[in-house]
Amino acid sequence: MKKLLVLLAAVAFVVAFTVPAMSADWNFYGSSRISTFFDGDSEELTGTGFDDDDLTWGLQGNSRIGAKVKAGDISGRFEYGTGINLRLLYASWNFGGGELLVGQAYTPVNYFISNQVYGGDTDMLNTGGIYAGRRPMIQIKTGGFKIALVEPNTGAVTGYAAADTDTSIPKIEASYGFNAGPLKLALMAMYNSFDAVDAANNEEGVDSYLLGLGFKIPFGAAYVNGNVWTGKNTGNTTLWTAGANGAAWDGAEIVDNDAFGYLLVAGFKASDALSFELGYGQVSHELDQTGADADETSAMYAQAVINIAKGFFVVPEVGKVDYKEDAAGNDQGDTTYFGAKWQINF
Repeated sequence: MKKLLVLLAAVAFVVAFTVPAMSADWNFYGSSRISTFFDGDSEELTGTGFDDDDLTWGLQGNSRIGAKVKAGDISGRFEYGTGINLRLLYASWNFGGGELLVGQAYTPVNYFISNQVYGGDTDMLNTGGIYAGRRPMIQIKTGGFKIALVEPNTGAVTGYAAADTDTSIPKIEASYGFNAGPLKLALMAMYNSFDAVDAANNEEGVDSYLLGLGFKIPFGAAYVNGNVWTGKNTGNTTLWTAGANGAAWDGAEIVDNDAFGYLLVAGFKASDALSFELGYGQVSHELDQTGADADETSAMYAQAVINIAKGFFVVPEVGKVDYKEDAAGNDQGDTTYFGAKWQINF
C-alpha cells in the first residue's frame, strides 16, 4: 500500500507540472457516412464478359474522427478514418508573416470544387479534378501562396522490369490562390522525378509534372466552378486519375504519357434546407508512340442536398461514368448509378 501511495504521489507531481505546459484548446469532431447506391453496367466491362449490377450499402471509408488543437502560435490536427486509417497528422507554426507546416496533410495540388458523393465522395477528382492526396511534407504558406517539399513517389513503369527505384529530390508542389473581383482563381504546379533501375543496374529517368488552373464564380445563390489541367506521367505521381496514366517502356526507352483533364460544376441553393448541383468532367491519357490511342474517361452527375437537422443531411444522386476506349481501342464499358449518401457530422 505504501508503494502504491508513493507511486500515485509521483504521478500527481508529474501531472501537476505537465498540464500547464501542455495547455491547449482541443476541438474534437467526427463524421459518419453511409453509401446506399445501385450501379449497373449498360455495356459489358472489358475483361468481365457480362454486365455487373451491384448494390452498395455500407460505411464509407472517409468516415472519420479527429481533433484540431491550438496553443498560441502552434496548432495541429489529427484525423483517422475507417480501419484505423491515418488521414491527417500535422502541426504548424505561425511565424507572423506566414505558416510552416510539418506532417501529413493535403498537399498544395488539391482543388475541391465538386460534391459528387458516388464512390465514397469521389468529387470527380479522378475524372477531371485535381487531387494529389494527403502526403508527408514540409510546407510554407504565406498569403495565398503555398509551396511544399513532399514525399516523392515512384509509380511503376508499364513494361519495365524495375529491380529498384532511386530518388534524390522530394516532389515539389505549389499553388497560388487569389481573387479578381467576385472571381476566385487558383494556379497549381507539381514536379516529381525518380530513376527506375533494372537488374543489370541500368537507370531510366522518369519525370512527371502537372500545371493546373481553377476558378469559382458566385452568382448570388448560384455558382459555377471549374478547373483545367495538363501533365505528363501523372500515374507515376500521387495524382488520382482514371485510365492508363503512367509512363511505359517500349523496349528501348521510356515513353511519356501525356495527360489532360477538365471539370465543370454548377449549383444553386434554393433554401437552407435544399440545394442542387450538376457536374461533368473528363480525363485523357495518351502515350507518345505511334499507333497509341487516348485512354479517356468521363463522368457526369446530378444531385440534391437535403438538410434534415444540424449536421445531418442526405444527398440523392444519379450519374454515369463512361470508361470509353483504352489505348488499344477496346471498349471499356460504362456504369450508370443512382442512390444516396447519408451523413451525420458530430
